[in-house]
Amino acid sequence: MSDIAVDVEGLVKHFGDVKALDGIDLTVQRGQVVGLLGPNGAGKTTTVRILSTLLQPTSGRATVAGFDVVQHPDDVRRAIGLTGQYAAIDEYLTGRENLRMFGDLYHLSPKYVRERATELFDLFDLSDAADRPARTYSGGMRRRLDLAASLVAQPSILFLDEPTTGLDPRSRLGLWDVIKDLVDRGTTVLLTTQYLEEADQLAEDIVVIDHGRVIAHGTSEQLKDEIGGDRIEVVLVKPEDVGGAVSALTSVASGEATADDLRVSAPVSGGSTVLVSAIRALDANGIEVSDLQLRRPTLDDVFLSLTGHVAEEDPSPQGKRGRRSRGKEES
Repeated sequence: MSDIAVDVEGLVKHFGDVKALDGIDLTVQRGQVVGLLGPNGAGKTTTVRILSTLLQPTSGRATVAGFDVVQHPDDVRRAIGLTGQYAAIDEYLTGRENLRMFGDLYHLSPKYVRERATELFDLFDLSDAADRPARTYSGGMRRRLDLAASLVAQPSILFLDEPTTGLDPRSRLGLWDVIKDLVDRGTTVLLTTQYLEEADQLAEDIVVIDHGRVIAHGTSEQLKDEIGGDRIEVVLVKPEDVGGAVSALTSVASGEATADDLRVSAPVSGGSTVLVSAIRALDANGIEVSDLQLRRPTLDDVFLSLTGHVAEEDPSPQGKRGRRSRGKEES
């Protein structure tokens, strides 16, 4: 068996005049978690739909579990599980009945599905709710049931398309724990997300896409290193000190300082020693600060540096269309 679970070369997809994908290259090794990171309209969902055989590419090549997604779609479907942006469960069926329905779709034996359902309800902490209608579930419980349904047939490869969309912080953290447990059990995961913290927490390898193209690729730490290592941040007391603080920090930084309201930050090198120089520069300019810290850059910093806009925004016509039609092909 090949060590490559997903292999994509030059993937292109057009929707009329809209070029949703513009030559995506992507490789996912077996047992790995790869995060496909980008804003609405970047092409994340389109990529997953092609890989799961729900869409055909305009051009390019993609294989999943060694099978071409166009030439051997049935073989691909037998190897994968898919959880989309919105839970694909029947609200009028109980949790157990939902898993039984998915087992029927996979033509699995009733005995196997019963045993598998018990295992999955335990794994996803849903045993007490197994015989309740899904409409009585909370948002987090529905997402866990949806994920359980995608695992009934024990797929070796799992596609998670923005799995925590719409969840509250507590439910999101709970689902992260479930995903980490699946990975520990050997599942290969391709995760799409616009939450930078989510990619940082879950993915071993991150592919950043924007406007249908790959714009960066690497581990979280490698991507952070691309924008200059550590950053120094100060929070000012007086708005009139912003200009002076930008100048003071730029004088000790490895790049230009920027301001966001009363918060001024700049890339720096030299570790904690730069804090002393920064304090002296600020003090020499008579600038009062309420907080000062040295931190590693976040993936938010990386995305802003790479694209010129934050991950939740996409100023292109494609991005605007994606926000209006969330969950459609453009997103």
